[in-house]
Amino acid sequence: MKQGDFSQLAKQYVNRPGYSETVLQVLGRYTGAFSKTPYLIADIGAGTGKLTEMLAKLELPVVAVEPNDEMRAEGQRYTERYSLEWLKGSGEDTGLQESSVNWLLMASSFHWVDLEKGLTEFRRVLRPGGFFTALWNPRDLGRSKLHTKIEARIHEMVPLLKRVSSGSGKYTEGLNEKLVSTGHFEDCVFVEAEHEVVMSKERYLGAWRSVNDIQA
Repeated sequence: MKQGDFSQLAKQYVNRPGYSETVLQVLGRYTGAFSKTPYLIADIGAGTGKLTEMLAKLELPVVAVEPNDEMRAEGQRYTERYSLEWLKGSGEDTGLQESSVNWLLMASSFHWVDLEKGLTEFRRVLRPGGFFTALWNPRDLGRSKLHTKIEARIHEMVPLLKRVSSGSGKYTEGLNEKLVSTGHFEDCVFVEAEHEVVMSKERYLGAWRSVNDIQA
């Protein structure tokens, strides 16, 4: 298995935590998602539908876009209780029509996208005045002795392992500058909230089995 290939991980993604509803409520109000009609949200790199389902639960109109066939199939099963459209597409080539989306999100996936190509594509599909959100749900490494020890143990076992996203704040340092670097976006807003998910031992281990760079 290679970094960036999620085909063998799709079944484990159900173990991952979701996202802060507080953050989604704040962003939804900021973007006008709860009040504007017509309105369309696109979840790009939707994976198995963690964020897609949360948006659907909030009764927001959302289309899910995912490049990996196995992940998309799991997402369709995971969200089958909702009337959702799932499309094959990527951050660089969403397959969405020009100026068709009001709010575009990437949850725990923007770090896999070619920055210039992705932002250019997002600008193409967004309607005038539209919004792009890069969202993550990182572990709070700074306050968790357990997670700090785990990260240290990982690097002890595989010293040259290149983590693509380990939940550390260093992966989002300078993100504002990157988001405005192409000239397609401006006025970055940062929203953060604490979010706790209690897991069984089995689910916690399953979540680690879904981590691409570790499994690769």
